[in-house]
Amino acid sequence: MTPRQILERIPSLRALVVGDICLDRWCTYSPALAEPSRETGIARVAVTSTVITAGAGGTVANNLRALGCGTVSVLGSVGDDGFGYELRQALARVGADSSLLVTSPLPTFTYTKLLNADTGDEDLGRIDFISPPPPASINHEIVARLLRSASDYDAILVADQAETESGGVVTPAVRDALMQIAARPSAPIIFVDSRMRIERFRGVIVKPNEREAQEACARLGVSGYRALREAVGHSLMMVTHGPQGVLVLDSDQETMVPTVAVDNPVDICGAGDSFSAGTALSLAAGASPTEAARFGNLVTSITIMKKGTGSASPAEVLQAEQRQ
Repeated sequence: MTPRQILERIPSLRALVVGDICLDRWCTYSPALAEPSRETGIARVAVTSTVITAGAGGTVANNLRALGCGTVSVLGSVGDDGFGYELRQALARVGADSSLLVTSPLPTFTYTKLLNADTGDEDLGRIDFISPPPPASINHEIVARLLRSASDYDAILVADQAETESGGVVTPAVRDALMQIAARPSAPIIFVDSRMRIERFRGVIVKPNEREAQEACARLGVSGYRALREAVGHSLMMVTHGPQGVLVLDSDQETMVPTVAVDNPVDICGAGDSFSAGTALSLAAGASPTEAARFGNLVTSITIMKKGTGSASPAEVLQAEQRQ
């Protein structure tokens, strides 16, 4: 399939993003206004404007909607707090459905990023509002909603972003539910991005980067990507290698799909999320694994030229194809 053919089918698709959904707060501060606090004498960080977007799995949802996906829903945990309200509003602004989010007594996972008004750079430490893994009752409800709603979607994208041993929303029970869904007749595409636990998923499509795949091999005591795929029974594995391309491994062969050459990328933050969105939608549209990887590369070549966690429109994808 060509990128144009894929794009023609995307508006009819339905996608669900499952996992760690967080709030990104992009706060611009003015160094000139950093006068000391009267009470402590410590110079303040004087925020003058804030832009709010959905992050982590929310970034995937943003990219799905930007590509024209007809229905995009998110399933995860969100706090009953101001940040939770802002997160739902951010999702609504891009047309993503947040009705499957489970309200938790824990705070909403929030990243606050500080951008220098003079330079545009993020040059101060990020302020993170960390949320521990949700309680068992919340996890049980997430699993129930996943099993109940899975058949309503053509693609399920899993965002297992928590960089802790215990993980976040994507618990063993969620992984078991995904395996059950993958075994159903006419199962949706299940496309998994996991920073620290890629080897714990079974029977689904996985997309580790080179480092994540090597670390998974070490944890399993196996050598090579094909051994990793076979050890855990992945139906398809795509290993991203940054500017070098994407190694596609299926049951028959290994194919290196080169990336679109980009000089001096502006911001690679969120590149993996944009690749996931483009590739998963392509597979759901009927593209082959290599065609889907090429489409994902096109999407990524656009988003890395934008500040922050950018997204790509269909028109931009077609323009990027013409530049190849």
